[in-house]
Amino acid sequence: MSRIESITITPIAFRDPPLLNVYGVHEPWALRTIIEVHTESGHYGLGETYGDTQTIQQLRSVAPALKGLDIYQLNSIRQRIQDTIELPDPDAGLEIAPGTLGATTVPRIFSAFEVACLDAMGKITGRPVYDLLGGKVRDRVDYSAYLFYKFGRHQFTDDPWVDRWGEALTPDQIVQQARKMIDEYGFRSIKLKAGVFEPAQEIEALKALRAAFPDHPLRIDPNGGWSVETTLSLLSELDTELLQYLEDPAPGQSGMSQVSAATPIPLATNMCVIGDFHLRSAMEQNAVQVILSDHHYWGGLKATQDLAYFCKVWNIGVSMHSNSHLGISLMAMTHAAATIENLSYACDTHYPWQDEEVIKGGKITFTEGAVEVTDAPGLGVALDQTALAQLAHNYDTCGIRARDDVSEMRKYIPDWKGTVPRF
Repeated sequence: MSRIESITITPIAFRDPPLLNVYGVHEPWALRTIIEVHTESGHYGLGETYGDTQTIQQLRSVAPALKGLDIYQLNSIRQRIQDTIELPDPDAGLEIAPGTLGATTVPRIFSAFEVACLDAMGKITGRPVYDLLGGKVRDRVDYSAYLFYKFGRHQFTDDPWVDRWGEALTPDQIVQQARKMIDEYGFRSIKLKAGVFEPAQEIEALKALRAAFPDHPLRIDPNGGWSVETTLSLLSELDTELLQYLEDPAPGQSGMSQVSAATPIPLATNMCVIGDFHLRSAMEQNAVQVILSDHHYWGGLKATQDLAYFCKVWNIGVSMHSNSHLGISLMAMTHAAATIENLSYACDTHYPWQDEEVIKGGKITFTEGAVEVTDAPGLGVALDQTALAQLAHNYDTCGIRARDDVSEMRKYIPDWKGTVPRF
């Protein structure tokens, strides 16, 4: 009765603010895919993953091959995906979303189904997903205020929607954004997405945040937007008193290694270590001291636990990366994080930037910057079919089929390049 009877794959789109980063600016709509795995016993499990055309095609190509498999046999499901899926060009480059790299294809597609199967297992057994992962070591998972430079509104769309956060282009506006987010969600640490303006301006924003929130650990993430030379020149302005860690200042393991050798500030990444195939070289070069996992492309919740064990052995910090997402992904992150003893830092989340939801009951609540670990079966969330239909309609009509921050930015700055490093 735990065999897969059918799988429903639904692409969705939800509104996204004009958040700035090293590549450009977010488009008016963010894309995701909702996966429903239905068992012969009448139970269903939920997964959430990327919503680009490539991912949707890959999900749909393997779904028929999974019919009849037992949801408890995750190794068999992964093998069937590996045997079935058509891999993209291995020489294809890294897209804005790390999970679209060719080398992460099988882990990325498997993760979407693994989460859905774990959710279904929990509903069948009456146990929360964290129990299926070995049990929780904490009752709540801390998340960080994720700050972005941003335009006041999208300028090139007919949609009248305007986000509630306002413009944030100056250090004072970044502090205002942080204050609003912390007041509403209670976050106890802060991360600033950087690589947008000259580094001196972004460091000024960091110092303004430190003055405004002296007890909040700070992080900055230029997304590989600074060259090694630029990063080295900035180290005199950055220290462990200001920063909890420095995330992907320069591109590539070699560049990160050069920076690491010159500073005691821990270097974090979700860019130059995105799979187990990157681990040996990163350790050999001492390129990073913190790895930000993301179950969407690391291969699921169990693979995230495996990474955490590796980090424990090698005394590497571990936390979680985020992309634009909804509540299914947030709860999957929370269940995995609840089981990881050596979770070193508050996790990233874009969740405050999203207003819409596909789960019953609406948005998940944060208390003092944390999500409480639910004891409800599975992930503890149920699908709102009305909301799903609306977001599926958004996908059908929005005209976006893959994230493209570069092209969106060219509407504002015609000669925008979107290349890294920028500075």
